[in-house]
Amino acid sequence: MSDKKRLILNLFEMNCVSHITHGLWRLPDNNRERFNDIEYWTELARLLEAGGFDAVFLADVVGTYDTFRGSADTAIRQGLQIPNNDPASVVPAMAAVTRHLGFGITFSTTYEPPFAWARRLSTLDHLTKGRVGWNIVTSYLPNAARNFGHDGEVEHDLRFEIADEYLDVLYKLWEGSWDEDAILADRAGNVFADPAKIRPIHHKGRWFQVEGPHLPSPSRQRTPVLFTATASGAGTRFAGKHAEVVFTGGPDAASLGRTIAGIRAAAVEAGRRADDVRFVTMAGVVVAPTEAEARAKFARYQELASPDGYLAHASLPWDPAAYPPETKVGDVGIDSGRAGRFRAIDPEQTVGEFLAGFGDLSRQPLLAVGDPRQVADEIERWLDEVGIDGINLLQYHSYDTARDFIDLVVPVLRERGRLRKEYDERETLRERIFGAGDRLPERHFGARYRGGAHLTVESPSVTP
Repeated sequence: MSDKKRLILNLFEMNCVSHITHGLWRLPDNNRERFNDIEYWTELARLLEAGGFDAVFLADVVGTYDTFRGSADTAIRQGLQIPNNDPASVVPAMAAVTRHLGFGITFSTTYEPPFAWARRLSTLDHLTKGRVGWNIVTSYLPNAARNFGHDGEVEHDLRFEIADEYLDVLYKLWEGSWDEDAILADRAGNVFADPAKIRPIHHKGRWFQVEGPHLPSPSRQRTPVLFTATASGAGTRFAGKHAEVVFTGGPDAASLGRTIAGIRAAAVEAGRRADDVRFVTMAGVVVAPTEAEARAKFARYQELASPDGYLAHASLPWDPAAYPPETKVGDVGIDSGRAGRFRAIDPEQTVGEFLAGFGDLSRQPLLAVGDPRQVADEIERWLDEVGIDGINLLQYHSYDTARDFIDLVVPVLRERGRLRKEYDERETLRERIFGAGDRLPERHFGARYRGGAHLTVESPSVTP
């Protein structure tokens, strides 16, 4: 058996036309416009499972990108995450046509109550027989806040405080509300479940008040695999306490390495082990039988990439295209702290220099364009030198990106001991990622509520 680190292989998806490769939905035979069709999702699921993918990672937002140019018009024209459907709703369809593919579902802790989400996620974990993960986000779009009755965004660090208590409620429901042997299914005695082994949680905190009990019985994993997507200070502390898999990035490999080290240190501070957390990053892969063919394909992608889509996605509060390219950014009167979500600025930059790169697909830090062995070499370098554990494969074309990876790269990674050759018939998503156990490890904070322990003890996360 190979002692090489095995790659966690996910496909990065979203229930919309233009996720993060803006303009490329126009590629010939791209299926992006079929996202409303259930067949899109079932075909994709079968393809990914046949190719040995661990999971499909489903992104989401609950608002429009309406900051750039003062409205959502650019996002709407670009199909930029609008129209956009619920990611959780496609999981049962994908699960019904697969036996092994996992599902990472993005859901925000800021705007919807925890009791209902706990129930939906337990239901999905039951239906998939333990193949579900949750990508915990706190939401960032101003329009999302207004959609849920707020005047503006909840302040960043406060969102993480709310999320911390949200998780506390969910752990109590998932881990503490039902004993493992509560289901009796006693036909002769007409007793389905033992009420002495099912309890309310009586949570009363700063943000939430939930009586319980949890309505679903314990699912295969109880708590789904916990993902976060973060690199901020508050997010790092949150991930250290809660996350099992972190989807993170940065402008370059060195920055990503520092983020990984910081989160591992935060996990140790929270009483866990540094290796209790796995890290995945987004990977742009364009592969063909020869390097020349791959580069020609990538050049075609570059031609169709839409700068306007990337500008709107960055939520820029100003329009650099409205200024002469030689204008200094510092002369535009833009606060560097409000430059946008994805790009720091230098006041000495020209507008043209700042604008360069929006829509430039080559700026992706983990970018591998070449033949199968060149691509596998680059992925292995990131595994061994940068310290990632897996990738969320960025889609330039649906389904060609996944199909090319499966046909050309997967055989090489398997040959090198980086990917399994077949699924384990019995494993849950957590077992697949960590190699042991359906459930949260005992040292994870959520495990403290097992058997109904600590349900009435106020957690530090809920202290007003």
